[in-house]
Amino acid sequence: MELLFRDDAYMKSCDANVVSADEAGIRLDRTVFYPTGGGQPGDLGCLRLEDGETIAIVDTRKGVDHEDVVHIPAEGAVVPAPGTKVVAEVDWHRRHRLMRMHTCMHLLCSVIEGDVTGGQVGDGKSRLDFNLPDTQLDKEHITNELNRLIGEDHAVEAHWISEEEMQARPELVRTMSVKPPMGGGRVRLLKIAEIDLQPCGGTHVKRTGEIGRVRIGKIENKGRQNRRVNILFDE
Repeated sequence: MELLFRDDAYMKSCDANVVSADEAGIRLDRTVFYPTGGGQPGDLGCLRLEDGETIAIVDTRKGVDHEDVVHIPAEGAVVPAPGTKVVAEVDWHRRHRLMRMHTCMHLLCSVIEGDVTGGQVGDGKSRLDFNLPDTQLDKEHITNELNRLIGEDHAVEAHWISEEEMQARPELVRTMSVKPPMGGGRVRLLKIAEIDLQPCGGTHVKRTGEIGRVRIGKIENKGRQNRRVNILFDE
């Protein structure tokens, strides 16, 4: 399957052919839909058929491996036969908000020094958990630092390295609970110029200025060492 979102997160739709389909999911030969993974939820959207009918896609998940994407149709939808031509179209408003927020979470990793123990990307509110024993975090300071980095409008870009290079640079991995997928021969890195560099397969904006203003919500203690930092769009 050709995963178009990896190279161009701004693609809103694509022509595709149905490879297989049943009530459990639809596989295409190519897709712009991002599947749930790395804390980022799967895309929503629809498949448009040549006769004008649409099939609502209510979730997108990984299949048997990280190259396999399964589009989950709405309950009761009539699924297309293999070989059917469709236009796969994501819910762009939601996707773009997830792109903005996911990129901001990389900025948060640069502002707070500590291993990431978990996280969840949302389209309006997200969280990152840090392993920070005996550390007090200042909401106002973090908010100001994030908005400073956003306002500086740093470039954001993805590139690939070999698995051998990744294994030789373990310091790039900030997440304790999620490791970069291995087995495909290469690993995707997300770089924010002069700010952050770490493995990530998610979708992101091209420049930090596109994120817009944000603010830190609650900072919660989740256990003796875990600190949960909630972040929201300041709209």
